[in-house]
Amino acid sequence: MKYIRLGDLLVKSGTITKEQLNEALKIQSGTGERLGAVLQKHGFITEKQLIDTLMSQLGVEFIDLNGYSIPSEMAQVLPKSIAKKHGVVPVRVTRTDVYLAMADPLNFVAIEEVRSVTRRRVIPLIAASAAVDRAVQNLYSNQGAMRAIEDMQRDLLGSQYGGTEVTALSQPMAVDEDEADAAPAIRLVNSIIDRACTEGASDIHMEPGEDSMTIRMRIDGILRPIIPVPQKLQNSVISRMKIMARMDIAQKHTPQDGRANVTVRQETLDLRISTLPTIHGEKVVIRLLRKLPELATLEGIGLEGENLERFCRMVDRTTEGVILMVGPTGSGKTSTLYAMIDRLKSDEINLVSLEDPVEYHIGGVCQVHINEKTGLTFASVLRSVLRQDPDVIAVGEIRDGETAEIAMRAAMTGHLVLSTVHTNNAVSSIDRLLDIGVEPYLIAGALKGIVSQRLVRRLCPHCRRPYTPSPEEAAALGMPPGDYTFYRGEGCGDCFGTGYRGRTGVFEILEFTAGMRRAIHARSLKDLEKAMDTAGFQPIIASCRRLVLEGTTSAEEVYRVLGGG
Repeated sequence: MKYIRLGDLLVKSGTITKEQLNEALKIQSGTGERLGAVLQKHGFITEKQLIDTLMSQLGVEFIDLNGYSIPSEMAQVLPKSIAKKHGVVPVRVTRTDVYLAMADPLNFVAIEEVRSVTRRRVIPLIAASAAVDRAVQNLYSNQGAMRAIEDMQRDLLGSQYGGTEVTALSQPMAVDEDEADAAPAIRLVNSIIDRACTEGASDIHMEPGEDSMTIRMRIDGILRPIIPVPQKLQNSVISRMKIMARMDIAQKHTPQDGRANVTVRQETLDLRISTLPTIHGEKVVIRLLRKLPELATLEGIGLEGENLERFCRMVDRTTEGVILMVGPTGSGKTSTLYAMIDRLKSDEINLVSLEDPVEYHIGGVCQVHINEKTGLTFASVLRSVLRQDPDVIAVGEIRDGETAEIAMRAAMTGHLVLSTVHTNNAVSSIDRLLDIGVEPYLIAGALKGIVSQRLVRRLCPHCRRPYTPSPEEAAALGMPPGDYTFYRGEGCGDCFGTGYRGRTGVFEILEFTAGMRRAIHARSLKDLEKAMDTAGFQPIIASCRRLVLEGTTSAEEVYRVLGGG
């Protein structure tokens, strides 16, 4: 390919102006980034404009890596170090040529290095940058996993009794380093954790079956199969996870829980590891907890608009009483609780949190790790905390009537109590408290507000497209007949073909009034609903409708998350 500068090409095609190019070059001189990345980061062009320009001006073919299955043997064609260094990935080879997917086909340094290493002519193909990065990670991660599986099978065959399993597993873990000399089981587990970080997974499921152990990962709330592990190797993998979490590897018939800390590509992760005996062996679930400060901010949990105003007003004006965060498992309640703690903490108050387990460490907050096995329950610790002169008490979860009653009585004696309850909405949380034995007068007197929430996937901003919904589709969201514009994701390189990228919260916030308290005291659901309407309560579906009309999420995602409710 004839050498040509990207900036000249974009100016010639009319994609950017000469002034924009000069400004981008000035920025580039201070950052050292490639020009294409600078132009996109500062809004001069979009990645689609860049791709379209390069395709039309250079005749370079586009490849959608999300819809293309790269053969695993491509990992043998080009070393991982070069692929990661230049952001390129081989997708096909012939005797004389190597077809190279790259975000910047004008990166002649990369092309020349690949040509030198592979001893083949390089035919560049243009692809989305995020798709290239993901393809590189998955290709070489899968290669590492498959090579580890092959080594484990070879070791198993080489030992009459398979007796090397436990001694090999005792080596120290190192997730983000080159571990060619590590035991195969260690390399396999590290590859799985590394893949989970690349995919942005929240959980890893290792599920034993009759023929093999399936590895699945929860990505944006959805479980996706990743790789099968032969059944005869599953004990080695499970033993490795148990050693990481300091569990008893000999105990296979009792559920166990543990924790581990790992570093993956300079990111520190806490792993919460749980085992469960099944008919085909032990199932392992790993929760990945990232130590990211934005998780504990109002912006990070998705509060905005009227809900943000209600939330801030309720938190800032409440000095005593109970504020509950409610929703099903995985709806983001803990993140909202941390956001509330972060907003309230100061040098002037004593804030104590009781958590099972402590997920994120917050400076300036006294955090207590609940351990029911040793008798350190929410109820017992809550009684002790009340003798520690607290101003604010955060209770990770109200699970029983005893904890709920202590929390309510603490609130009525001048403390602010924050907690979570597993219920579907604000009204059902009151039913839940009544059901576990809390007296109506305690609920009516102590409750100040309830935040009910869900998590919905965000539409990918690069591939979302507008459409006109059918009357039935609009009616399902509680919208009257009319002309509306909804959006859906088509799938692209940035969202890895799913149409979604990331998640955000949808909320309903109930601030208690005197009318609501009277209704709770009288156990009258009808009066409670009437008082809620009078107070201008907005149900969670209203938050969903707004996000659908704004193009933040899709109607299909709202149906999936809320179901018939």
